[in-house]
Amino acid sequence: EVQLVESGGGMVQPGGSLRLSCVASGFTFSSYDMAWVRQAPGKGPEWVSSIRGGGGATFYPNSGKGRFTISRDNAKNTLYLQMNSLKPEDTALYYCARAPAPNTWYSGNFYLDRHYWGQGTQVTVSA
Repeated sequence: EVQLVESGGGMVQPGGSLRLSCVASGFTFSSYDMAWVRQAPGKGPEWVSSIRGGGGATFYPNSGKGRFTISRDNAKNTLYLQMNSLKPEDTALYYCARAPAPNTWYSGNFYLDRHYWGQGTQVTVSA
């Protein structure tokens, strides 16, 4: 079965950095686009970023590039999210998400189905 295990969350001060990791198993990792999704308290899920299976292209929300960088190491079946210059509004549960089908590009909204998510890791940005 598909398994996605996130780690790396924690509490940081505004302006700080965190690096999230997601270890995948149960499928051919390199064949699937991957994404990060977050959900803040009382709000619906929000697409953060996605990356093609081979790691050759990355995607972010319109006007959202700059602070976050998505990457992957297919040899380690691991997805990463480097977060810099963190703000309080970045506080949320961050989930690793797999694309619905292999070798296929999807827009961000397709990653908002919890069926494809990991268990999540909490990121709290507070002074």
